[in-house]
Order: sequence, then C-alpha cells, then structure tokens
Amino acid sequence: MNIMMILSMTLITITTIIMSISSFLSKKSIIDREKSSPFECGFDPFNKSRIPFSLRFFLIAVIFLIFDVEIVILLPMIESLSQSSITSWSITSLVFIVILLVGLYHEWNQGALEWST
Repeated sequence: MNIMMILSMTLITITTIIMSISSFLSKKSIIDREKSSPFECGFDPFNKSRIPFSLRFFLIAVIFLIFDVEIVILLPMIESLSQSSITSWSITSLVFIVILLVGLYHEWNQGALEWST
C-alpha cells in the first residue's frame, strides 16, 4: 500500500513538472504583426481573414454529429439481442428510438433542419 502511494506521488510530481516546463517553453514572447496575418502570395490581404461563419451550417453539422453518435450507440444493441431477453431488449430499444424521434421532431419543429430560409 505504501509503495503504491509513493509511486502515485512520484508520477503526479513528474507529470506536473513536465507540464510546467512545456507550458513555460511554448510561450511566445514576441508577437509579430506579419506572422499573425494571413499570407496571400506576398500581398497584403484584400479582406479580413475572419469571415462570418454560417450559424445554420454549424447547427446542421452538430445535428449530424449527434445523430452519428446515436447510430454508434444503436449498432451494439443488435449484438446484445442474443444475451438479453426479448422483452427487455425491445423496451430498451423502443424507448431509445422514441427519444431520438422526439428530438428529431423538436429540431424539425424549430426549423433547424431547413437549410435555406
């Protein structure tokens, strides 16, 4: 027990020292305007590098990622069918799918799925 405590404290100390050293060494002390501006073939940029980002595109991308993760959760449910009773598996699957459908209906009702408005 005592060896585990000493080993844990040693690892925490080494980790803290390495993180502190890397944080100290990675700091930039001189900020150069030329290095922080975008490079366009040696010319000054014609417009701002920070163009407005489409919030609608971001929302569609987040919804896609959420449903992608939900599919990853649904796929192992097929494999677990052989290891559980059919009634508990059916109830669990049905509840999960109903929650997904309610979320989809809410997003549709809010207009989040309409691309051009």
